[in-house]
Amino acid sequence: MSNKTVMVAMSGGVDSSVALIKILEAGYNAIGVTMKLWNYGNVGGSDDNSCCGINEINGAKLVCNQLGVPHYTIDFQDVFKKKVIDNFADEYLKGRTPNPCVRCNSYVKWDAFIDQADELGAEYIATGHYAIIDSFNDEPAIKQGVDSLKDQSYVLWGIPKDSIERTLFPLGGLKKEEVRQIARENNLETAETPESMEICFVADNNYKRFIKDYTKEENSPKGKTLNEDGEIVGNNPGYINYTIGQRKGIGVSNAKPLYVKKINADNNTITVSEKKSLFANKCRISNINWLVNNQKFPLEMNCQIR
Repeated sequence: MSNKTVMVAMSGGVDSSVALIKILEAGYNAIGVTMKLWNYGNVGGSDDNSCCGINEINGAKLVCNQLGVPHYTIDFQDVFKKKVIDNFADEYLKGRTPNPCVRCNSYVKWDAFIDQADELGAEYIATGHYAIIDSFNDEPAIKQGVDSLKDQSYVLWGIPKDSIERTLFPLGGLKKEEVRQIARENNLETAETPESMEICFVADNNYKRFIKDYTKEENSPKGKTLNEDGEIVGNNPGYINYTIGQRKGIGVSNAKPLYVKKINADNNTITVSEKKSLFANKCRISNINWLVNNQKFPLEMNCQIR
């Protein structure tokens, strides 16, 4: 039995609940912590329909009480706003499509959360992510979970390297149905909690409304829709309403379906094309977080885009 303490991120869902069970089964002491990230009512949402609203906090607390684990709700709203929400709105205004989960993991769950673990005397943190911590060339690395449909390793790329050795992923070797079965066998309140697919702080999944409310911009200017030759082929409600690869809502008739190929925030245009024109044989990347040192180039790798 280990006498070390693990601070478990409790979202009020089945995954974090079973993560807590697995941590206890491994012999660790545990502390359950739910992060209060956002006041949803300020931007047209409801705290009753969010990832850290009243229902979720109560669900996490019930599970911790049932398992005899202390539970705390800690306010992370300030760092979440600065590192995640502000970036989310800013990226859309620049014509890009952000992934807020990556920044939340990098700057909140594996930055502010580890700082909180230090304050509570916890040696490790644990989450319900479907990923595996292993090693590569004798260095800690993050690998895909065994459930290919639930794997979340791709949203964990930004975790600070020195945090990996303090991180536990109890669900990495399990499939989703196995997780639910464990929850049922332990009679957890969260056993049948439905999947949450929307952006956690946009509870109604309407990011256009969210950005308008958050930035206080009542109406975005109308934009132009261009073809690949730069010719105007239609009008649109503004570039902020689109993302690369989008097919629905283009508003232009064509013999074959059209997709958004390019977004230009400076002149408020979107460029549309047929699907075959979306593909490219090169891309430019930045903000690389090498978890393994001494890379040799050219380097062959598998990449997951967005």
